[in-house]
Amino acid sequence: MSTPSLFAGERTTRPATRLRRVISQGRYEAATMLRNGEQLVLMVVMPLLGLIALTATPLLDGMGYSRVEMAAPGILALCALSTAFTGQGIATGFDRRYGVLRFLSTTPLGKGGLIAGKVIAVLVALALQVVIISTVAAFLGWRPPVAGVLLGIPLLILGAITFTALGLLIAGTVRPEATLAITNLGWILFAALGGIVLPAGKFSTSMADFVQWLPSGALGNLMRGALLESRLDIFAMVILLVWAALCSLAAVKWFKWN
Repeated sequence: MSTPSLFAGERTTRPATRLRRVISQGRYEAATMLRNGEQLVLMVVMPLLGLIALTATPLLDGMGYSRVEMAAPGILALCALSTAFTGQGIATGFDRRYGVLRFLSTTPLGKGGLIAGKVIAVLVALALQVVIISTVAAFLGWRPPVAGVLLGIPLLILGAITFTALGLLIAGTVRPEATLAITNLGWILFAALGGIVLPAGKFSTSMADFVQWLPSGALGNLMRGALLESRLDIFAMVILLVWAALCSLAAVKWFKWN
């Protein structure tokens, strides 16, 4: 980036700041993500189908709330899982395969900058998902408390950061083909059995005790606590913060560019 000097006719070249590099990378990642048809299916179509299925079936009956009230928080948490974990994991894994990350390794962006840029892209996509899912849920009768919405937004962002770091850890340490298998299998297991869509009350006692320690179970509990009762689940918050810190540190340390 060229900046005019104080002296007429003289120009100096100054490197972009770290913040500008990260924002530029985030803008590029977001644009790439939103142009990818497969990513859009994963980000929008699958959560919408899940929301409609949960409100049309008795799977969430008997939990003390209407179907849409129980379904919406979990589906919003599922959006973070879909975009941050599966979407970014697969995209990054194949970027490694085709040499894109090797090229980025020659730039001043760095591992931390790459991860931060991908988090920005995930948050942009997640904002669009939240608007779409919330609009459809509102048509289905969802009326969350305002205090719960204000509490749920930062919790959802924390979940996106956690799953982005976890997805990048996998994509940066194993082969692209293995990344594809692991992230897709992880999405299925987290979504079906990880406590992110179905609350712990739908599982056996031993299973519920295990699920609450997973990042998916922690995020699901946080979102339901916030959007149903305007309550912060401190235990789930601590669990998710620990996962976010460990995955971020591990991704920065062990991420391989090629």
